[in-house]
Amino acid sequence: MGKRRFPAEWEQQKGILLCFPHNGKDWPGKFGAIKWAFVEYIIKVAAFETVFLVVASEAHRKNITEMLEMAHVDLSKVSFIVHKTNRSWMRDSGPIMVKNGTQWEALNFNFNGWAKYNNWQLDKHVPSLVAKHLNVPMTQVNYKGKKVILEGGALEVNGKGTLITTEECLLHPSIQVRNVGFTKADYEAIFEEYFGVTNTIWLGDGVQGDDTHGHVDDLCRFVNADTVVTVVETDPKNKNYKPLQENLKRLQKAVLEDGSPLKIVELPMPKTILFEGLELPASYANFLIINGAVLVPTFNDPNDRLALNILSDCFQDREIIGINCIDLIWGFGTLHCLSQQIPG
Repeated sequence: MGKRRFPAEWEQQKGILLCFPHNGKDWPGKFGAIKWAFVEYIIKVAAFETVFLVVASEAHRKNITEMLEMAHVDLSKVSFIVHKTNRSWMRDSGPIMVKNGTQWEALNFNFNGWAKYNNWQLDKHVPSLVAKHLNVPMTQVNYKGKKVILEGGALEVNGKGTLITTEECLLHPSIQVRNVGFTKADYEAIFEEYFGVTNTIWLGDGVQGDDTHGHVDDLCRFVNADTVVTVVETDPKNKNYKPLQENLKRLQKAVLEDGSPLKIVELPMPKTILFEGLELPASYANFLIINGAVLVPTFNDPNDRLALNILSDCFQDREIIGINCIDLIWGFGTLHCLSQQIPG
């Protein structure tokens, strides 16, 4: 084994890991709509690459196969993994795939319901099942003799040695604490050992309504090795205004792994989405890069068009495809949160 490297999302992919929802608890009152929204998501990914699809049971697989056939999905592009989960958020419960020397390796970061929910005992098996399905070794991530808890949604990399994360998610002393007592230096040592990261950029707080308490994939994303898009709120009265301005200032001072400045592209925010009195964490930064395309969440909002145009400029060699996420966001996440890329 050699040195590990966490590839950037735009590098060649073998497929995308998704998990078809089988209970409505994450989307109360919207579960019927969610199932078809999910089929639409699968259609879009399967047009470009394989969908590794976790389903709850053989009966569930049969039911989903019928739905996919109705929607004319090429089933040769869908590879089923049968396992009942608690939730469908593969970005966080799924394994993180890294290159270790010349071999692929699945990292298990001990998902625990974002240190918020107590029902994750089914989700904790996802990394080992996916590793077995892909026929790659799995490594249990430890540091100083303790299991490390990290979610994929908290990590953004350029594949060259720089990682972006947030203090709200990883360093808050009392809310949703993943790793008690861990410091910036501890996390940076973990990033170096397991991802080959030599340079970490720390942002402050995440967007309002984020159930994960500050995941970076709603805030700031690399679009190439030296450029990020970051969300900004233009209304000074909006609760997101100050934290997003603060993150922008940090990015303006940040440097890449080679010491050069970061290029920054600003992305708008959609108008606040409220449902049953809750503010939902809708963000255009929750896009997913796949082979040949970028799938972008849209919210029936005037800024949808602006966001799609900005991302079109950033990814001139890929199709930019908007996917309506007005129902999905009721589960507090959209396209990136639901997926995990399988590089290769």
